[in-house]
Amino acid sequence: MSLRPIPLGAAKITGGFWQERQEINRTSTIPAAARRLEDAGTLRNLRRAAGHEPVGDGFAGKLFADTDVYKWLEAVAWEQTRSPSPELADWQAATSSLVAAAQEPDGYLNSYVRLVLGGSRFGDLEKGHELYCAGHLLQAAVAQSRATGDQTLLEVATRFADLLCKTFGPGRTEGIDGHPLIEMALVDLYRETGTSSYLDLASYFVEARGHGLLEPPGHHGPAYFQDHLPVRDVRTLAGHAVRALYLAAGATDVAVETGDSALLDALKATWQTMVESQTYLTGGVGSRWYGEAFGDPFELPPDAAYCETCAAIASVQWSWRLLLATGESQYADLIERTLYNAVISGVSLTGREFYYVNTLRVRQGAFADDQRSAVAGRQGWFGTACCPPNVMRTLSSLDQMIATSDNDGVQLHLYAPARIQAEVGGAPVGLEVATRYPWHGRVSVRVTESSGEPWTLGLRIPAWAEDCTLTVNGVGQPVGPLRRAWAVGDEVVLELPVQARRTVPDDRVDSVRGCVAIERGPLVYCFEQLDQDVVLDSVSVAPGSLTERERPELLGGVTTVEVPARDGQTLTAIPYYAWANRSVGPMTVWIDAR
Repeated sequence: MSLRPIPLGAAKITGGFWQERQEINRTSTIPAAARRLEDAGTLRNLRRAAGHEPVGDGFAGKLFADTDVYKWLEAVAWEQTRSPSPELADWQAATSSLVAAAQEPDGYLNSYVRLVLGGSRFGDLEKGHELYCAGHLLQAAVAQSRATGDQTLLEVATRFADLLCKTFGPGRTEGIDGHPLIEMALVDLYRETGTSSYLDLASYFVEARGHGLLEPPGHHGPAYFQDHLPVRDVRTLAGHAVRALYLAAGATDVAVETGDSALLDALKATWQTMVESQTYLTGGVGSRWYGEAFGDPFELPPDAAYCETCAAIASVQWSWRLLLATGESQYADLIERTLYNAVISGVSLTGREFYYVNTLRVRQGAFADDQRSAVAGRQGWFGTACCPPNVMRTLSSLDQMIATSDNDGVQLHLYAPARIQAEVGGAPVGLEVATRYPWHGRVSVRVTESSGEPWTLGLRIPAWAEDCTLTVNGVGQPVGPLRRAWAVGDEVVLELPVQARRTVPDDRVDSVRGCVAIERGPLVYCFEQLDQDVVLDSVSVAPGSLTERERPELLGGVTTVEVPARDGQTLTAIPYYAWANRSVGPMTVWIDAR
């Protein structure tokens, strides 16, 4: 059963946890990024490429720095769907015009190639990131067109994509980029424009993987950039986690648009392996610092976890595509887990500092030997600044993930106060959601518009919510999809058991065998040293009840969980996403229970 996204702007988060995060993103994170892009020289690169400034000392930052501008522009576009403002419109207009001015006459666009390589194109597909940069441009252009109607970037993107279609593919350049992304970007552009050559090129890039077209760099093998096996043959993800997941998302798009059920089935099997054996409790992925890579099955050490913020976002993007393709709630379960834990842990509560790497443990006496290290604390920006604008565009577009529709009804996937307008069988449907989730489990859905014809309302039941209840107008119902002739004013109430629980790891994860973690609803919890009277590295938890305390004054308002320890002490756990917002010190998600 495939699902349709709700039309842009027809689903809006109106309050609660996620609106608070979105407002911080809008008022703090996105404006701060505008300054960071200037201070880092990223915008200056484009001005120099456009001839607006002298070349001077050439290029600032990493060779793929253009993508930081494109992802920020995508966030700016989505924000204008949420709440238009003159400032956002001015940023969009000025920066989009700059990007257009930097484009070359035949459609090519890359400031690094222009300023550093003298215009020599596609000479280093392994490390050059040219198609990766193009992909982020295409995604920003589609977002801008859909969200604001502005075609400035879309014209730039289609000219560049047309050039790529003339350059790559059978009978032309047989090549792929070392960093996948162009695949899903081309499908996005195909969906926006209807130009079939974009889908054809995306299909080519997907099918060309695993045939030795790339030369492995340094000590890395071909798995580093997913050239070790054809996509259809992969069952366990390997290599650079972000690249692997962007490719999987793009391949899913290609499978859906071409009706390739065999490819979709292969991707579903790969996703299942990832969830069962390669995903941390937080939803984070990537257990090796070397190569920013997936580890072997059940290789999930908490203290050596890489869990790049971009990898968590890429996981959400892939799961969203599989959710739309299948309608299966397991994909929404992972989206929720990853968003609440592995994604927003990557940005501070103020919205102005970021983690690139999201560890699950910091030991006593840990040494900050890398800017990405947890002990170094969240940073205002990075030399490789992929994660901050990725968080921005994710939060700005989050409204699009709360609900879907199909010919039979409407489905709710993420629970937040919201207004939803959809169309079922050609007739309008309106819903209003009220909830204090994730802190409380009551979710109320009131029908605000309905034609009187029967349709089905589906509410996702999280995998952890075994003892939930469902009522319609106060009358108990079997838990599951609800089909009836809905009337305006009908109210559905889902009660989810949001309460603290102990979670034990799979025994095959030897690094945390004998440990437990605390979860509450969709939130993973952690223990920070500053909340304890005992040293975390030497304490064990004991059996006994878990005590919850609402703390509106703490970390923006959280519920803490008190856990008995074996020495008679009590440990205090906070939501993992909020750690390192007071100070940076020892922390752990998994704690000894032997």
